[in-house]
Amino acid sequence: MRRHASTERGNGAGVTLEVSDLDVYYGQAHAVQGVTFTVNSNVLAIVGKNGMGKTSICNAVTGLIPAKGSVRLNGRELLGRPPHIITHAGIGYVPQGRRVWPSLTVHEHLELSARTANRGDWTVDRIYQLFPRLAERKENGGAQLSGGEQQMLAIGRALLFNPKLLVMDEPTEGLAPVIVEHVASMLKTVSREADISILLIEQNLGVAIDVADTIAVMANGRITHMLPAFELADDRELQQRLLGVRSSIEENGSDKASYPETDDQDSTPQPVWVVRRSHQDEDPPLPKMPRQEHDAGMHKTDAEIVPRVTHLKPASSTRTGQTAYVIGTFDTKGAELQYLRRSIEKLGVRVTTVDLATSGTMSSASISAREVARFHPKGETAVFTKDRGSSITGMSEAITHFLASRRDLGGVISAGGSGGTALATAGMRSVPVGVPKVMVSTVASGDVAPYVGESDISMMYSITDVSGLNRISAQVLGNAAHALAGMIANPVQLDDQSKPAIGLTMFGVTTTCVQAVTKALSPDYDCLVFHATGTGGRSMEALAESGLLDGVIDITTTEIADLIVGGVFSAGDTRMDAIIRRRLPYVGSCGALDMANFHAISTLPSHLRGRNIYKHNENVTLVRTLPEENVAIGKFIANKLNQMEGPVRFLIPEGGVSAIDAPGQPFHDPAANRALFSTIEEHFKPGPQRGLIKLPYHIDDAAFTEALVRAFLEIHPSAQSSPSYKR
Repeated sequence: MRRHASTERGNGAGVTLEVSDLDVYYGQAHAVQGVTFTVNSNVLAIVGKNGMGKTSICNAVTGLIPAKGSVRLNGRELLGRPPHIITHAGIGYVPQGRRVWPSLTVHEHLELSARTANRGDWTVDRIYQLFPRLAERKENGGAQLSGGEQQMLAIGRALLFNPKLLVMDEPTEGLAPVIVEHVASMLKTVSREADISILLIEQNLGVAIDVADTIAVMANGRITHMLPAFELADDRELQQRLLGVRSSIEENGSDKASYPETDDQDSTPQPVWVVRRSHQDEDPPLPKMPRQEHDAGMHKTDAEIVPRVTHLKPASSTRTGQTAYVIGTFDTKGAELQYLRRSIEKLGVRVTTVDLATSGTMSSASISAREVARFHPKGETAVFTKDRGSSITGMSEAITHFLASRRDLGGVISAGGSGGTALATAGMRSVPVGVPKVMVSTVASGDVAPYVGESDISMMYSITDVSGLNRISAQVLGNAAHALAGMIANPVQLDDQSKPAIGLTMFGVTTTCVQAVTKALSPDYDCLVFHATGTGGRSMEALAESGLLDGVIDITTTEIADLIVGGVFSAGDTRMDAIIRRRLPYVGSCGALDMANFHAISTLPSHLRGRNIYKHNENVTLVRTLPEENVAIGKFIANKLNQMEGPVRFLIPEGGVSAIDAPGQPFHDPAANRALFSTIEEHFKPGPQRGLIKLPYHIDDAAFTEALVRAFLEIHPSAQSSPSYKR
């Protein structure tokens, strides 16, 4: 049984913190409702499910958010005072997420705090004595520390202000189980040796029971129970009844908790690590943490080494990220973003709110805009420039690096107008394919290509402006929240992904050819077909750049025609560059190079109106390429092929390059085709791995399809052992 606080802590002084009738509101939402408690010379832990108001209490006590009621420290009223006054009055704050500066060394962190701190017993040297690991790492930057080391630094930074009370918000969040035990040991050491009271906000019930003397249980903004920690530790049924968790240690010997079925729609199962050690035992010495290397401003965690998120890298079907990130400009869209947070939390999904505002104003988000800005390669000064345009550009880059560092990322959601949409989707586009991304936006009913790019962002039109909550906006935002929560809670389980992935390009007028190639190769290859509309080509090459394709069959190179002629489906002049860089096996052809694409015929540029035009549908108009344009197209293609160092086969279908380029069809023009074919042949440089093949077939002929398949199987390294190759 746990010993009473007075036997562990020495002086047993009187009341340190008195919180009375505390109320916190976010707009109309009553997050904390009449909360009253005291913290004596002991550790009080507040526990509860997500969204119950625990962190709001933390922020109210430390002056970070407005509140009503009373917060007294040794009789002195502090509620409503600025955070720096509260700090100097004797309340130290160890924030959720630790919030160390990536570019400052350990010693610079501590020296900076010591310069402005209250005079007292705590000095930098004493911090090093308490945490020897920090002394060993004193010249390392904040981004080079492990999660456990960062937590030591955050505690040490707070102690330098010589507080009477430490307020600690989720100190074990994001740490591996073995490091969680180390942090719990740290907290007990600080409480015992420093004779400091602690208000602990903690999701991990095992840590709360192990560290605290008293446990307060929160539900729906209120403290519903207050009891000694040992009483809760010894009563599994009480844990189940109050918190909806059940220890499975007795059942299967595991230290993890199992979660019961419940009819309570607000129930949010939380991970629980039950610490099974005698409270009579002496605390073990803090171990030395393994050294972690700095990687472009991102720290590597204790639990695992997490690679930087690569653009368009798909999420694993067994991804472990379960946290929804609500990101946006909280200075102007705070009510809407907090509504998203509450809606998601009610569905049992953990939420982290992230402010992207460049105004510099304080917000209710759990991660501030300045903390995000520190992830910019050039630091926060590159974001807060006092120029709105450059600030937004800087924050757009910072959020991509910030999201890349989140190992618990389960999905991202935001809401905003055109500016907020551009800012949030910049970060979303860097998140792996398959990780849910939802953007509620006023621009979602228009051209969203600049926002979505080559990613899988789900855009939802806001109907009304994103400017306050009303019956329409609440419904739309609620639906978006439910969509994201559902995607996070029920990740897609993919079938066997052992087959090599290959990218193919297709247009409506090359469908017959592409489908035949896909049918022939699909038994042995995962065939990813991309619509060659500019975005499709860029998406395919982005996947290739990320190392996620094993080869490319580029049948439809029509995007190059749009680049040369000025059509609307250009993929830009970097088309094929990813294949060049990655040295991928490449089979290409001239699919749909007989046309440049434009929108409705009324939008056609005047200089093209006398040309051979074909109305594909009401919104797409095709213009037949001329011989001189085909010369330019041929030179472009040959130049790219000549730069490829991987195995290459390029096949020319002399009978026609599209469904409407055949005898009797509107774009049949042998002279224009000859200009294209002869230019490619003239400028192409054959080599040991690079071959040009001319065939007297139309692109849709079965014989041409077979030639494409044969060419790919000849150059792909896995084909020799595949059944397709033997056929």
